[in-house]
Amino acid sequence: MIRTTALALLLSVTAGAALAQPKIDPDWPCVQRRVETLSPGQFWTGPDLASAGDWGSDNDAAVLAQKIASRRTDLSQVDPLLDDFAAKFGADKDAKDKALTRVYAGAFEVLNGERNKIMSGIARYAQGQRRMAERIRDEADKVSQIKDAPSKGDETELPKDQTELETKFAWDRRIFQERSQSLTYVCEVPQLLEQRLGELGKRIQQRL
Repeated sequence: MIRTTALALLLSVTAGAALAQPKIDPDWPCVQRRVETLSPGQFWTGPDLASAGDWGSDNDAAVLAQKIASRRTDLSQVDPLLDDFAAKFGADKDAKDKALTRVYAGAFEVLNGERNKIMSGIARYAQGQRRMAERIRDEADKVSQIKDAPSKGDETELPKDQTELETKFAWDRRIFQERSQSLTYVCEVPQLLEQRLGELGKRIQQRL
């Protein structure tokens, strides 16, 4: 029974994802398809980002880009921020459009960088879960071996080493399950960042 439970835990590291997509990358445990690289063209159909100039050299655009890229800034706050920024240019449409384009370029770089870090973190997380699952399987084997060993008479108390091993097995299994539940949320983050990139692109382009 213990061995069966451990094997189920081991398989759950990758089996959930395997049911929803082909098994391609063992270090990618999420149901969501792994998209390694994003390009602005996936979210932006406005002016060429490079032609608008370096967003980092435009202090006002850089500040706004970082603010609207932050998930601490609710999307309901984005429109007023963009309107105030655009209003600074008055009737100079060309300057306004270039500045807003730089804002999106900055937001894209910030969010894409955050997404890349999270993707790498998910892969490391999955590797850790797989190592823990292997350890749980070994612990289950040892517990089973001790329980299957010939009895030493009518002893009513478990040997100390067996008690400690079962305690460690139960603790590791609990940690593994909690980490697996956390992984479900973490796997959603890259997709949320992509959705934010798309929403920011749409709102900025409405003002060009």
